[in-house]
Amino acid sequence: MPDSNQATGAAASRLIDQRILDLGDWRGETLARMRALILEADPEMIEEWKWMGTPVWSHHGIVCTGESYKKAVKLTFMKGASVPDPKGLFNSSLEGNTRRAIDIHEGEKVDARAFKALVKAAVALNGPPKKKR
Repeated sequence: MPDSNQATGAAASRLIDQRILDLGDWRGETLARMRALILEADPEMIEEWKWMGTPVWSHHGIVCTGESYKKAVKLTFMKGASVPDPKGLFNSSLEGNTRRAIDIHEGEKVDARAFKALVKAAVALNGPPKKKR
């Protein structure tokens, strides 16, 4: 695995592929499934690798990150507090003013349609690219 703190595009995608393989258990499968849903929800999503090995998905700004822990895969939405969540997928970081997260534990399934709606709403919140002056 390349010793890189940050990468974007194809390089980041390779690092994320490697992270999924390295996990080698339900966490890798979960991260792979959620990644696929993120990319289905927004085919223009850019994959990034930041902060010493965190998968990041961006479109006009960070949409969400995907961390893996011993007992959970955590998807943190940077502007999650402003994203409509009618199905109640957010179950972590609920006390913050900005972020919201979804912790997925072994054996848990996430409603794919509701998750893709969250991703699309988060992308919409980021809005169009900022114009350079």
